[in-house]
Amino acid sequence: MNHKIEWRTKAVKQLLKIPQQDVKRIKDAVSSLESDESFWHNVRKLVNHQYSHRLRVGNYRVLFNSEETLVILVIEEVKKRDERTY
Repeated sequence: MNHKIEWRTKAVKQLLKIPQQDVKRIKDAVSSLESDESFWHNVRKLVNHQYSHRLRVGNYRVLFNSEETLVILVIEEVKKRDERTY
């Protein structure tokens, strides 16, 4: 599942206050969430918090909300293609 990443203004401002080498690590970690499902092992769902998830990157925590969309494919039939298939 691919995820689209959006950065809020507050988060961008916070990045400006962090050492550049740490910013690169954080951006790389966040970017890997877009398509690499295996990287989600550093993500934890938060309970009773204003944000739904957090990503651990060294000494930093990236807090975010995830809008999860469930896609369901319902396979109804499998037919050999001919003039009567559809």
